[in-house]
Amino acid sequence: MSDHLMNTYMRQPVTFTKGEGVWLWDNKGEKYLDALAGVAVNGLGHAHPKLVKVISEQVAKLIHVSNIYHIAEQDALADKLCAITGMDKVFFCNSGCEANEASIKLARLYGHNKGIENPEIIVMDKSFHGRTMATLSATGNRKVQAGFEPLVSGFIRVPYDDIEAVKQIASRRNNVVAILVEPVQGEGGINIPKDASGYLETLRQICDAHDWLLMLDEVQTGVGRTGTWFAFQHTNIKPDVMSLAKGLASGVPIGACLAAGKAATVFTYGKHGSTFGGNPLATAAGLATLNIIEEEGLRENAEKIGNLIREGFKTEFKNTNGVVNIRNAGLMIGIELDQPCGELAKLALEAKLLINVTADKVVRLLPPLVMNEAEANELVQRLAIVIKAFLLTTQEIKTSAISHHVMNNETLAVPHLD
Repeated sequence: MSDHLMNTYMRQPVTFTKGEGVWLWDNKGEKYLDALAGVAVNGLGHAHPKLVKVISEQVAKLIHVSNIYHIAEQDALADKLCAITGMDKVFFCNSGCEANEASIKLARLYGHNKGIENPEIIVMDKSFHGRTMATLSATGNRKVQAGFEPLVSGFIRVPYDDIEAVKQIASRRNNVVAILVEPVQGEGGINIPKDASGYLETLRQICDAHDWLLMLDEVQTGVGRTGTWFAFQHTNIKPDVMSLAKGLASGVPIGACLAAGKAATVFTYGKHGSTFGGNPLATAAGLATLNIIEEEGLRENAEKIGNLIREGFKTEFKNTNGVVNIRNAGLMIGIELDQPCGELAKLALEAKLLINVTADKVVRLLPPLVMNEAEANELVQRLAIVIKAFLLTTQEIKTSAISHHVMNNETLAVPHLD
């Protein structure tokens, strides 16, 4: 690894050189099962032949021109996105945080257009919206924010899945212009509202009553991952603004901010822009991704395989102490343990399996949408062995520590394992 890279990532000790479907190979020829999909990016898996063909053909024609000119591929992707979402307008950028930045700017401009001098946006505890200054300020995670103060003002934080907290803000503040929320919190630990459809529907009602914008961050939940095109489609509502990225172009960098109704005309000439956003390569890859998901029934597959994995883990961990909860929304799967378990990512890698741990105690799985039943069963079997071994080892350490303290008549202080 180069000494010239900034030390911003805690990288696992492996370098991958090729992939196919849900499988990756490292530079030593070892084969790994990918249950992370580049953190929900590689929805089509690796080297999908239809996507490779489209990208190769596009690279041979045009990669980039500039938004000074019309871009046919951008027009086609915008039309497709509006057709499958019911939204009206699209702004293209390069990432999820940029899409959320666009949403935040749009909400502030919406407020100023209404004569609100200091517009505020309601955001949620344990949320994650990105690492730019505005999006990390909106994020509900102090680890992300620490060291970057002063944060951007204009955000009011409430607990996730707490309607009463939102209603209290509505009764006390008259400068709120929007709610920004993830339908399912990904980085926060695969947190799903107790009544997922009821939560979003009630937020929609509150926004309508107060002339606020309902803004959904579907960067991780979108593009088929939860079993529908977008997570809001499990309900009867539609957002005013929605941000997308990750799986939208299967690994080619892209982001999108979609708007509908009164939000669709807020941005006008010169109010926002992006050099690379919506270039021919990214938007061709995005359109191909959506077409392939549609042609191959991958939304339905995400729901089926996600539920299969969840039930498989419930069976495996039926009598296992230390597993608190197993939950999923399609192929967003969380296994919550009763203790910090960051070490599991490395242990799983040793078992030739790619996962990650988020929110300290939650094993997060985001497999490619192309995963089949046999691969899902193999994922469950491999990971169950790793987690059970981890829990058994930590329990033995705790038991040994307790015995030591009791035998020596010492005050009990069970070590907290990271």
